[in-house]
Amino acid sequence: MPNPFENIEHIVVLMMENRSFDNMLGWQFGLSPENFNRNLDGRKVYVWPRPDDPPGNDMTIPDPDPGELFTDMNYQLFGKINPEPEDEPNMSGFLKNYAAKAQVTGVLNTPNDIMHCYQPEQLPATSLLATAFGISDRWHASAPCQTWPNRLFAACATADGYVNNLPVPPEHPRDVLKRLPFKMPTIFNQFREHLFQFDKGWRIYFHDISVNFMLSKLWEHLDHFHFYERFQEDVCGGHLQSYTFIEPRYFVDLSKRLMPNDSHPPYNVHLGEELIADVYNTLRSNEAVWEKTLLVVTYDEHGGCYDSYTGNLHPGSALSPEKNPVAKPNQYDFIFNRFGVRVPTLLISPYIQKSSIHRAPEESTYPFDHTTIIKSVKECFSLDFDQLTERDGHAPSLANVLSDTIVNPGPKKIEVPTLEVSDEMLAQAASAPLSDFQRLLQIAASILPEKAQIEARLAALSDDDTRIEMPLGKTPEEALTFIKDKVGAFIQR
Repeated sequence: MPNPFENIEHIVVLMMENRSFDNMLGWQFGLSPENFNRNLDGRKVYVWPRPDDPPGNDMTIPDPDPGELFTDMNYQLFGKINPEPEDEPNMSGFLKNYAAKAQVTGVLNTPNDIMHCYQPEQLPATSLLATAFGISDRWHASAPCQTWPNRLFAACATADGYVNNLPVPPEHPRDVLKRLPFKMPTIFNQFREHLFQFDKGWRIYFHDISVNFMLSKLWEHLDHFHFYERFQEDVCGGHLQSYTFIEPRYFVDLSKRLMPNDSHPPYNVHLGEELIADVYNTLRSNEAVWEKTLLVVTYDEHGGCYDSYTGNLHPGSALSPEKNPVAKPNQYDFIFNRFGVRVPTLLISPYIQKSSIHRAPEESTYPFDHTTIIKSVKECFSLDFDQLTERDGHAPSLANVLSDTIVNPGPKKIEVPTLEVSDEMLAQAASAPLSDFQRLLQIAASILPEKAQIEARLAALSDDDTRIEMPLGKTPEEALTFIKDKVGAFIQR
């Protein structure tokens, strides 16, 4: 039987931030205009804009950022904070949760914005690539958790009991700040251990900081981390590695007049479209590379944005990563036995049929999620390891989405207009309060040792020895300055 991955020599993953499937692809793929949530006063609010409305200029909503804590997500999915084990998500609480957040924080919002779904014309890269290649409408975040846990699942097939980006509630006995960096094995390490003798086979490209810096088992392999500008050089020069992971820009950079391009609310999603187009165009520019590549564009989690219930689209049961999950201390005693909300996922390759929709094979117990990436990399490159956790061991791979011959070379280039970044946009982004995720990234940077001290730091790692140099940055600009200094000393490049 032929290997479905036999024609693929490069898997490239671009992971964006905090959008649900319906928020980005709903109107293009069957979202019903009759879908609604009820507001705090019981009034129905339908998904909007209506399909026949002209595209608007609403590229930065929801603003402010919706709730993303584990309790917020329970509220969004179940309509209550503490669901019973037998409860099934009814996706009824997005609007009430967003409205309630404004009452608690005192930060005004427009609750109806949480029901907003972008029209295809507003997302030129996403909508075109979805039509030119394929999508999955059953790709779920690995857990109903924030950014960091889901990005950990993409690298390690576990969040190691970590439910929120920061330790909430703070009195929890297992203070996650004392657990940094994380010590779990990763899919990246498997290349050296099981295939490439000289530590080749993967690279991580980032813009300002990589979340993967928090994985201590990668600290001895910092030569695999590169700023995003290197990606184009590597592709054009024929140096693209077997597995490539790309992270977007998380902060505003005033000195370079650059805005975040991660699509995280409330940053302008058009900038994310520009990044998606650039990744595709870079790969497509080298025909020899392109004909051997599978590109996956996905999002870490839904970020509080609305997603459907109709048609059994809600998150289902998942397999706990640990064989004995109740023996492991986890925040909220959650054992990671539920998937998160569906996230937009583009599947792009000359071996993927045009306008195709993909789901896990019928024989699979579980849908696609971020551990599908790990399973696919393992199968594609014949990495001979049993599994990282129970989760990737039972995840479906992307083998069933690929044809055995080139069926779709795709457009040679996609054109996305460049958004002019005005002084006003820069000033507003630079003075905005730090998001929870941006505060987390400062903490992430604060524990990075200087490159010369990495070996000693690794030798001293234990569960309770982390010394946090608490950052002082109060604004995104101050935070980025701090991060640049720490990352520069860490990678010394």
